[in-house]
Amino acid sequence: MPPVSRRTVIGAMAASAVAAVFRPLAALALPAPITKPIPSSGEGLPVVGLGSWVTFNVGNDAELRDECAEVMRAFFAAGGRLIDSSPMYGSSQAVIGYGLAKLGRPSSLFSADKVWIESGSEGPGQIEQSRGRWGVPRFDLLQVHNLLAWEAHLPTLFAMKAAGRVRYVGITTSEGRRHDEMEKVMASQPIDFAQMTYNMLDREVEQRLLPLAQERRIAVICNRPFRRGALIRSVERHPLPAWAAEMGAANWAQFLLKFIVSHPAVTCAIPATSQVAHVRENLGAATGPLPDAAMRRRMVAYVEGL
Repeated sequence: MPPVSRRTVIGAMAASAVAAVFRPLAALALPAPITKPIPSSGEGLPVVGLGSWVTFNVGNDAELRDECAEVMRAFFAAGGRLIDSSPMYGSSQAVIGYGLAKLGRPSSLFSADKVWIESGSEGPGQIEQSRGRWGVPRFDLLQVHNLLAWEAHLPTLFAMKAAGRVRYVGITTSEGRRHDEMEKVMASQPIDFAQMTYNMLDREVEQRLLPLAQERRIAVICNRPFRRGALIRSVERHPLPAWAAEMGAANWAQFLLKFIVSHPAVTCAIPATSQVAHVRENLGAATGPLPDAAMRRRMVAYVEGL
């Protein structure tokens, strides 16, 4: 056999070392997140998105802006798509725009924002200002925030959709407010999305709004899944039940999120966070089995009994 050169031996050793490094990395790669279809189009969305209320309102603090950008990086790396914001959320829109630019503007982004102004005539200007802060060519979803002047804004949003300047139209409410008015709009207007508060303890929307969303083929985004962290803090003092492993919930955040997104009417939940570890935990709820009706009842009974 011909002699083996030192260069060949070193090259083979290097190749083996690289393979050894990348094999465990591949094994640690996150599975693709569970998606649900937007009823009006069939387009799939991962069942866990990213909110920006409070957590991304960091002003011009360079260090905090970079931390938010890293949260977004981890979110996209785990397969996340929908990021939600509003002109009501202080500097959050600009911080999102900063993060998107830093990350090279990921093509998988599903941009969801809102119009929040009393004057219908000033709505288009506010929307354009929001779009500029995000730095996107158009929003995927525009929502009337907390139903403020919805009679004036919805015709504008529907016209934008017809012209191809937004893909979907929706409305929002939060903290259990305006459910009667929400029901009225959902029953009478051709909206694509309805955003509302829904979590393990705030379940009023199960009575009317979620069944109506199914009937009217309206996608549902759930805000305040952790009651701005209060729900997490109240349950984490107690042990996670051993049977949570049956649905792949490794922590309380995943337990609570899996309950929300397993409801047949729910398309996506939008927990907000400023921590990379937390966004990875949250996206973990979009993998593994989702609880069935019997398991959901068991989950509620356990949490209410704590």
